[in-house]
Amino acid sequence: MSLVDVRDLRVELSRSGAEVVDGVSLTVERGEVLGLVGESGSGKTTVALSLLGHARPGTRFAGGRVEIDGRSILDLDTDGLRQVRGALVAYVPQDPATALNPALRVGRQLSELLDAHGTGADPARIAAALDEVRLPADVVARFPHQLSGGQQQRVCLAMAFLLRPAAIVLDEPTTGLDVTTQAHVLETVRELCAAHDAAAVYVSHDLAAVGSLAHRVAVLYAGRLVEEGPAGALFARPGHPYTRKLIGALPHVEARRHLEAIPGLVPAPGRRPGGCVFAPRCEHVTDGCKDATPPVRALAPDHRVSCLHALELPARPPSLPLTPHRVVPAETPLLEVRSVSATHGRRRVLEDVSLTLHRGECLALVGESGSGKTTLSRAIAGLHPAWSGEVVLGGEPLARSARARPAETCRRLQYVFQSPSNALNPRRTVGDILRTPLAHFWDLRGPQVDSRLSDLLERVALPDLAADRYPAELSGGERQRVAIARALAAEPDVLVCDEITSALDTSVQAAIVELLDTLRERDGVALLFVTHDLALVRTIAGRVSVLDAGRLVETGETGAVLDAPSHPTTRRLLADTPTLMTTS
Repeated sequence: MSLVDVRDLRVELSRSGAEVVDGVSLTVERGEVLGLVGESGSGKTTVALSLLGHARPGTRFAGGRVEIDGRSILDLDTDGLRQVRGALVAYVPQDPATALNPALRVGRQLSELLDAHGTGADPARIAAALDEVRLPADVVARFPHQLSGGQQQRVCLAMAFLLRPAAIVLDEPTTGLDVTTQAHVLETVRELCAAHDAAAVYVSHDLAAVGSLAHRVAVLYAGRLVEEGPAGALFARPGHPYTRKLIGALPHVEARRHLEAIPGLVPAPGRRPGGCVFAPRCEHVTDGCKDATPPVRALAPDHRVSCLHALELPARPPSLPLTPHRVVPAETPLLEVRSVSATHGRRRVLEDVSLTLHRGECLALVGESGSGKTTLSRAIAGLHPAWSGEVVLGGEPLARSARARPAETCRRLQYVFQSPSNALNPRRTVGDILRTPLAHFWDLRGPQVDSRLSDLLERVALPDLAADRYPAELSGGERQRVAIARALAAEPDVLVCDEITSALDTSVQAAIVELLDTLRERDGVALLFVTHDLALVRTIAGRVSVLDAGRLVETGETGAVLDAPSHPTTRRLLADTPTLMTTS
């Protein structure tokens, strides 16, 4: 019997009874990592949270069963769930900063977990748990805000494995981490699962990370399981058209290739078609696909696909190579950063950084967490006041603070934040959020603003009905698209993008990259693209600058830097970048 056994799981919307997830069956063995992949709205997190007996607000369990080590999770009452969570099944969140109590030291939070399950605080056990995730013992005396993002995530891993649970649910645990920290976290997860014989369910939109960690992969679409198999076989020979499209949208660090966005959107609960739910977006669709749910076909003994044409699809063509970005002509830069240094309190985080950005150019800014990427970006945007040096836009030096800059300057230089949850007003609808810059910068009202609003939503691949929703009603990827749309409403000359694709699935990322390329080539928008994803840098950027400990250590044309890096930091970042081995 499998350690984790999910059978015919159905989750519905509480009011309408519309399916969120339907007919999903999965198993996970001891020591095995199962990757759950799919676009936002596919049901990944819903299925993963069912292992904890948790249904999101507004949803309910309507059928099926979930068993962990022979214990039926969905039959437990509130007290029963409280006992098994942490002890039988543990959870590692996407955002450790919101999961850890900012008012309590790390040691206190680990002790409380032991106390809650009746084992009593045990300093030796806590020290051993921290050692397993490669954290020093003195971390117990620190508050969460005194740790880096990677260290906070390691604390969450220590908490998850502290009680030696049988199963672990990891919900996008490396989103927002730089590639070096991500590599260390994934290696830690792999080692802990093997050492403690735990079954893990790893939810992620990052196919390369899933491919480097998971033994098996399950692909979800619109609440249905459409493909499942060993990671190597599934990525090398995907059998479902949807899986093929997801892989086609993945950037390659080795070469600049066209990213294939999937046309259309994942249908929401209550709007899903009969037959194959992917049929409206599938290029291989036939009339038979729309008549009934497709049968499950076996491509190999452990590789199954829910597709009517799985056995007859042609070989997946390789993604198209793209020519390198054009070389920016020698002209006056649109944006100049001259000898900028910056501090956080007494700590210096930037040291004499200079760079240029031309109209219609994309410059990628990369580096590990703590290298100063975001501080530099925020200084340019006037959001970090403690800096010296000079930032020049269109020949005009900028004031240090955004508040001291004219409205026209603010319009010309827009910033898209990494965390849309913190950047969007939770009490305003998406429509209200986007109408604000349209009214402020362009003085649009009535039908004019509604027409522009619809256009903005379409440009970032959101349906018109999203205008009436609040940020909390959207997925993380959808919220990020709203944040991008808000910046685009100003029609900026320079767009500072701070890790804006880290929370997006590969297909939406491909659509956003296509949008940014259009803005750059058609409208001449200059992009400062801050990221830790070197594969994406290869695709989107003409030049790249590498920061290390606040200093600019390497800069040049993207191909030259990534093909023959001269600095150890660049070489380390490339070595830690996960790659997905496929037939293309």
